[in-house]
Amino acid sequence: MKLSTFNRFFLLSIAAVCFTACSNNSETDCKSITVLRRNIDRVSSMDPIKAESAGANRAVALVYETLVEYDYFARPYTLKPYLLKTMPEIDETGKIYRFTLRDDIFFGPSKYLGKSGEEDVRAVTAEDVVYSLKRLADAKLASPGYWTIAGKILGIDEFHKASAQVDAPTDYNREIAGLRIINEKQFEIELVNPSTEFLWILAMPYTAVVPRDVAEQLGSEFGTIECGSGPYTLASWQRNYSMIFKRRPNRSEERDAFTPEERAEGLKSFEEIHFFVMDDASTRWLSFLAGGLDINQEISRDNWDAVIALDGGLSDEMQSHGVGLVSKDSMMVSYIAFNMDDGVVGKNKLLRQAMTCAFDAEAWIKLNKGRVAFADGPVPPNVEARLEEPNPLQYNLERAKELITQAGYKDGIDPATGRPLQLTLDLGRTDQETRESAELIASFMQQIGIELNLQYNNWPLFLKKISRRESQLFMVAWLADYPDALNFLQLFYSENASPGPNRCNYNNPEYDKLYEAAYVERNPELRGKYIREMQRIIRDEAPWIFIHYGRDNILLKPNLENVIPHDFPYGLEKHWRTK
Repeated sequence: MKLSTFNRFFLLSIAAVCFTACSNNSETDCKSITVLRRNIDRVSSMDPIKAESAGANRAVALVYETLVEYDYFARPYTLKPYLLKTMPEIDETGKIYRFTLRDDIFFGPSKYLGKSGEEDVRAVTAEDVVYSLKRLADAKLASPGYWTIAGKILGIDEFHKASAQVDAPTDYNREIAGLRIINEKQFEIELVNPSTEFLWILAMPYTAVVPRDVAEQLGSEFGTIECGSGPYTLASWQRNYSMIFKRRPNRSEERDAFTPEERAEGLKSFEEIHFFVMDDASTRWLSFLAGGLDINQEISRDNWDAVIALDGGLSDEMQSHGVGLVSKDSMMVSYIAFNMDDGVVGKNKLLRQAMTCAFDAEAWIKLNKGRVAFADGPVPPNVEARLEEPNPLQYNLERAKELITQAGYKDGIDPATGRPLQLTLDLGRTDQETRESAELIASFMQQIGIELNLQYNNWPLFLKKISRRESQLFMVAWLADYPDALNFLQLFYSENASPGPNRCNYNNPEYDKLYEAAYVERNPELRGKYIREMQRIIRDEAPWIFIHYGRDNILLKPNLENVIPHDFPYGLEKHWRTK
């Protein structure tokens, strides 16, 4: 395989970074050190409340800890204590949760915790937990994750409203009725209503616990460093290039999924994790083949036939190199969103329906060579209460042409200009695969007379445009935050509009009432009824064009052990082993 000058340079750069990491150690240490190397999306902040992308979640979860976490081995997914001694006690109303922190969890070591710049550690306290939730609700900090607790914790919305005052600093000593400190290690959280999802939310990186003294000391600079209690520390960060994490000193590996059998086999955890930013799929692939990466989570269309055999397993060539494959359907939905604030697409349901019927799912799956699955709604398979009845707005070109005429654009002609209707689709990547995908979508819309202008952005700019409601249409994906249908359906709840997760800014009072009813309903049958009705509304209203459901196909180098596919993979490298 011939390498371009750029790719040769990039692979040499990776080798240089790995060499530099070792050159700081003695020769003996360098030979024995265990390093995991993988790709990551660009990370804009290490502040948990700013962790809105998969890359940021992956980095943040290595260094900050949440109150609860997923049991790594359990399926169906279950939670277990993380910063807590035990799972919380819940009173008979289902609204009051009592928590007790572990005694052996410490922030640091960090120079921001010591005196005169000396590194020190400090125990995690109940005050840190309450402070972290207040930061998440601070309107001045504008966390995209506020939706996780908005309207849920008693008094949190009042705090959020008060914090929006621009002429005064946020008062973090202001009491919130639903956040009560009992002592240094115990606290209570009281909810407005019972919630089936609240504990799942407490496993999300948004709700990770940070040290109050350090966050207040650093202010806006807090997201540039880390002072956590998690399994790794952030040792080096070259923006948009690389991040190096090292095992946190004196943190017990007993807290990770390290079984006696693994110890008997002599397996070791990774002492360092090196993340590299590689936007281009071919660069990631070449780096994996050259040994610059130990894991490849995205097999490109161009490489699919060379990697995957007809039976769905690895090709003989890949097997001969000792490469491993783990595969599973994922809780991910990819979609094109209409900005419902837009005067053209947001106000014309028939136009949105026409474009939905013009999307050729069979051609899309063929382009992706079977790497993805057909999508017919916002909730993917294997999620309770998913709507299984057929979607009436599936690919049908004749119906699409009828609908666009009814929408006021006969043959796609805009009556205001006498020319084909011009719409703009924003993309968050610039690589060749994204361009090929976007061009196929444009060809679908061209069949009903719409000219789709393709706007390519880097990822941070893309997210900014969406959060500011500047995009007309945009293509993006949603990875589940927790295994519940409401995690997908909250993407259409009006209170979650941008900069929250309702990025399409959908607003429907009827839908909101159903969502709110499902949120508090404890009867599974009635809750499921509400959830299915919400899915019917979204199918009909068409604020999204459903692109596909995801499927994970992860390639592993022979040195990796104990890698289990997971829909919520943030920080799970702490469980991975090497020989």
